[in-house]
Amino acid sequence: MARRSTRLSAKTAPSTPIATASKSTPAARVTTKDPETISFPSPTDFNAWLLANGTTTPSGIWLKIAKKASRIPSVSYDEAVDAALCHGWIDGQRKALDGNYFAQRFTPRRRNSLWSKRNVDKAAALAAEGRMHDTGRAEVDAARADGRWDRAYAGPATMRVPADFAAALQTNREAGEAFGRLGRSARFPFLWRVATAKREETRRRRIDTLVAMLARGETLT
Repeated sequence: MARRSTRLSAKTAPSTPIATASKSTPAARVTTKDPETISFPSPTDFNAWLLANGTTTPSGIWLKIAKKASRIPSVSYDEAVDAALCHGWIDGQRKALDGNYFAQRFTPRRRNSLWSKRNVDKAAALAAEGRMHDTGRAEVDAARADGRWDRAYAGPATMRVPADFAAALQTNREAGEAFGRLGRSARFPFLWRVATAKREETRRRRIDTLVAMLARGETLT
């Protein structure tokens, strides 16, 4: 059966024009529709931009990052994630640009947004190193207070199929076979939906929905 791809829902980013980078930050710009696309030659420059603009850029930016093979001076993806966490921001979608660059979306963390275990570990290490700014500490404190910190989900490399989802797949041959054909990255959206359900009723309902989707040959992206 041919597979159809179903995208996870996401809120549309506001179209408000983004403030320009401060003069002290050497940022190269590309004229695009909002959110703005900006590049920085080093993590220090991105950190300075976040310090100046992080609380006044609600729709975030596309961060233009040079590929390693290009040898163009650029903040790296890992360096950018560290800087973002220190200011209460988070990385999102990635898109290709050209042979030398890709663009990574960075936005302020939304209220009640979930944490990955990877970012929990990173944030804890950054705090221990004294690198967290007030906005970053506020997001960590909020996540600790409402339980999101302890409910952090595993990434694609480590997330396992939970027992209740595996049992549901065994009751539907078409769904089980379809899931078995999926690679690790294609499985992750299904496992993420199960793992991030806050209530048992929601979890059961999601499992039923996902099994039905798999039986119809649908996938998630």
